[in-house]
Amino acid sequence: MITESIAHARSVALGYWVGVGRRDEPAAVAGSSHFLEHLLFKGGEKRGAAAIARAVDALGGEMNAFTTQEHTAYYLRLPAQAVGFGLDLLAEVIWEPAFRPHEVDAERQVILEEILVELDTPDDQVMSVLAETLFPGHPLGQEVLGTPETIAALTPQDIAAFHEQWYQPINVVVAAAGALEHEAVVEAVERGLVAAGRRGGGAVPLREAPIAAPRRVGVVRRKTEQAHLAIALPGFAGGDDDRFALAVLNQALGGGMSSRLFQVIREERGLAYSVYSSTAAYADCGALVIYAGTSPGRAGEVHSLISAELERCSHGGIDDDELAVAKGYLEGATLLGLEDPGSCMARIGQSCLEGDEVLETDELVSRFERVTAADVSRVIDRVLGTGRQSLAVVSPLGRREVEGWLAPAVE
Repeated sequence: MITESIAHARSVALGYWVGVGRRDEPAAVAGSSHFLEHLLFKGGEKRGAAAIARAVDALGGEMNAFTTQEHTAYYLRLPAQAVGFGLDLLAEVIWEPAFRPHEVDAERQVILEEILVELDTPDDQVMSVLAETLFPGHPLGQEVLGTPETIAALTPQDIAAFHEQWYQPINVVVAAAGALEHEAVVEAVERGLVAAGRRGGGAVPLREAPIAAPRRVGVVRRKTEQAHLAIALPGFAGGDDDRFALAVLNQALGGGMSSRLFQVIREERGLAYSVYSSTAAYADCGALVIYAGTSPGRAGEVHSLISAELERCSHGGIDDDELAVAKGYLEGATLLGLEDPGSCMARIGQSCLEGDEVLETDELVSRFERVTAADVSRVIDRVLGTGRQSLAVVSPLGRREVEGWLAPAVE
C-alpha cells in the first residue's frame, strides 16, 4: 500500500494495481486479463453493476479500469469525504466478483465488438501489427484483447480460475493520492481483505523475455484512405538507468510540436496530420516507436524522411537547443501532471508494482534536469547503433512496395 497526500486537493484517486496482463496468459485463454477487467465491474453479491454505477454517479465520481501487457489497473476518483466508501467499493469489486453466467455472456459480446472496433481503426491496428513484428511468437506481440476464438471459448469457470490464481494480495498494489491520511487508507484496505477472507498466499507471474529476432516488416493490405506506418527500434526495460535520457531523445525526435519529425513531416511539407514518437517499457525489454499517417502515394516519401531523421540523429545527436527544449518540456509536464491526484496515484502505483524506485516529485524532475548531451548520445548508440528496426504498415500498398523502401538487410 502506497499513498501520497496532496494538501491542496479536495478529491482522492484510489487504485488497485494487479500484476498480471496479456503476457502472463497461456495461449488458450488469451484475453483473460481484459475479460476479467470488464467482469469485475458487474459486481458481486453485495451490489451489482447498476448499484455500483449509481453509487459512484451520486458522488460525481469516476470509476474505470484498463489492461496492459503486464498489469491491470482499477481506479476511482471521488470527493475527499468519500474516501472510505471508495476503498470499500474497490475492495468488493476486486476481491468478491460473482461471475454470473449471463453477465459473462453479455460482456463476451461487448469484447467481441471491441475487437471489431480495433480492426476498423487502422492507426490502432498498425500498432498491433508492429507488436507482432517486434516480438514474434511471444505474448508481448499479441493483442491484449485476445482473439475472437479465445474470447468465444472462455467460460465463467476459466475466468474465475484466472482470478483465483492471480488476484492475490501478494500480486496487488493499492495506491491512493489526494486529501487523505495513510493510516486511514491502510485500515480500510485491511478491512476489505478481512471481509473477503484474503489473508495472503498466491504468487507473482514468472516471465520469459522475448528471444526471437524481430522481423523487419509486417504488412496488412486493406482499403484505407491513409497509409499508416509504425516503426520500432530497441528500447529499454522499465527500470533502466537510461530511461530519462531516452525520454529526452524521444521528446526531441517526435514527442511534441517542436520535435524534428513534426516539423519536417507536418509543418514543412504537410505530409501528415499525425506524426509522433513514443516509448514502451516492459519488465525485460522495450521499444522506441514512431507513427505517421499519410496518403498512400506519399507513404514512401514519409518513410524516407523518418529514416533520414534517424540517420541524422545517429550521426549528429541532438543540439543544445533541442536538449534544452526537451528537458524543459519533460520537467514542466511532470510538475503539471503531478498536481492532479489521478496522475500521482498512477505514477506511484505503477512504480511500486513494477518494483521500481518511487521518486519524490523534486527528484523526478531532477532526473530530467541532470540529463546531459553525453547521456543522450549514449542512448542514441544503444537504440540506433544496433541497426535493428521493425516496420509495420496498414494501407492499400502491397508487401513488395513496402519492402522496396528498405535498405538491404545487414547480415
